[in-house]
Amino acid sequence: MEELLEIRQLLEQGKIHEALLLVDELEEMSLSDKINKIDSYGVILLIHLIKQKAEKRSTRSWDVSIENVVREINKINKRRKSGGFYLNQSELMDILEQGYQVALKRAALEAFEGRYETQELAAMVEEQQILTQGLELIQK
Repeated sequence: MEELLEIRQLLEQGKIHEALLLVDELEEMSLSDKINKIDSYGVILLIHLIKQKAEKRSTRSWDVSIENVVREINKINKRRKSGGFYLNQSELMDILEQGYQVALKRAALEAFEGRYETQELAAMVEEQQILTQGLELIQK
């Protein structure tokens, strides 16, 4: 909030360039926050997709969680006033790719009651298939 007051003061003082620099900084902070949230939800999405593929089954809980995280990702990524999205398909895929190893480690703790190590679980699923499925779910 104090940044907005500072922008107001700068504009009132005619310091447009300084005000625009502060606006740019606020935009960057906002986008970074959105990316971090999408990354967190993306990891949860991937965990459930990995477990589904590895265990060759699903549960209502996993299905509901997948539905919820997809909804949250889309809500965060949507530009409310101008329409469109903050992140395009390629950027969303990059986020999913970056989160895959984290998701795989966490899925190894949960799938098959934690009986398999991360590398063993990784051998049970196809990474690219999981990533593609995740992106498709987000873009529905």
